[in-house]
Amino acid sequence: MGSNFIDYVKICCRSGKGGAGSAHLMRAKYIPKGGPDGGDGGRGGHIILKGNKQMWTLLHLKYKRHLIAGHGTSGSRAHRTGATGKDVVIDVPLGTVIKDATTGTIEHEITFDGETYIVLEGGRGGLGNMHFKSPTNQTPRYAQPGEPGKEAWKILELKVLADVGLVGFPNAGKSTLLSVVSAAKPKIADYPFTTLTPNLGIVSYRDYQSFVMADIPGIIEGAHQGKGLGLRFLRHIERNAILLFLIPVDSPHIKSTYKILLNELAMHNKELLDKDRILAITKTDLTDANTLKKIRAKCPENVPVVFISSVAQSGLSTLKDMIWKHLNNEAE
Repeated sequence: MGSNFIDYVKICCRSGKGGAGSAHLMRAKYIPKGGPDGGDGGRGGHIILKGNKQMWTLLHLKYKRHLIAGHGTSGSRAHRTGATGKDVVIDVPLGTVIKDATTGTIEHEITFDGETYIVLEGGRGGLGNMHFKSPTNQTPRYAQPGEPGKEAWKILELKVLADVGLVGFPNAGKSTLLSVVSAAKPKIADYPFTTLTPNLGIVSYRDYQSFVMADIPGIIEGAHQGKGLGLRFLRHIERNAILLFLIPVDSPHIKSTYKILLNELAMHNKELLDKDRILAITKTDLTDANTLKKIRAKCPENVPVVFISSVAQSGLSTLKDMIWKHLNNEAE
């Protein structure tokens, strides 16, 4: 995978242990036999994840494999409670899914900015001896120890949140399209698998509106079996509202290429086929109007088709209009 895009990390979390309660008995000059006045121990620190809409990757956790919260301190005399252990709060991108590393169970998904989720709770502080006073036991000389902290391995996975996901074989012109319609600056070269990292671009539309387009690692036949970058790619388009299929104008069999792409998606997750689709025939600057007419006749019938050239910047506003219309139908 490209180095600046991590969509999967495994981290060891350790919450803090709770502080012990105090078994202190009050002693004052004029009160020789004061009662119990031991305070409670402080709770151990939690491990907390917090949604941050400014973040797109889990890269910051790649080198931070251990998250360790602070321990609570013990209670003390005069009903004083121990200090709470320091929480560890880690910002993560929206769409981050937390799983138990042993069972693979999904525990939570962070979906909005500022949302917090306690991954591991710190141990509770022990109760001080003031809680154990009773008519029959006026001076309890014991208090509870704090609860131990917890330790667990967790997996964080990120599904890129975007409104439009670009689907196509390597070289279909996805990176070029993204660089032209948005401010994203993907690395572009003319060989397969240039895009190892999803590039997200904010595409501005009329009246200061915008939508997010994601160019995600190229899909290849057999992607659902984990070939190439397949599975990573597929995980990312589960979240897109529209799938924009890109097939170059010089592709010998547009219909069968489209079918292969659909088949890959279906093998991974049939629900992907329920999404809105648009088919863009790319690189139309390579051919003439007559040929385009013939090509249009060979396009699949059950999907809106648009002809574009990112290089000549033709057809792009039509494409944006189509996308916008679909997105707003979805929203309604």
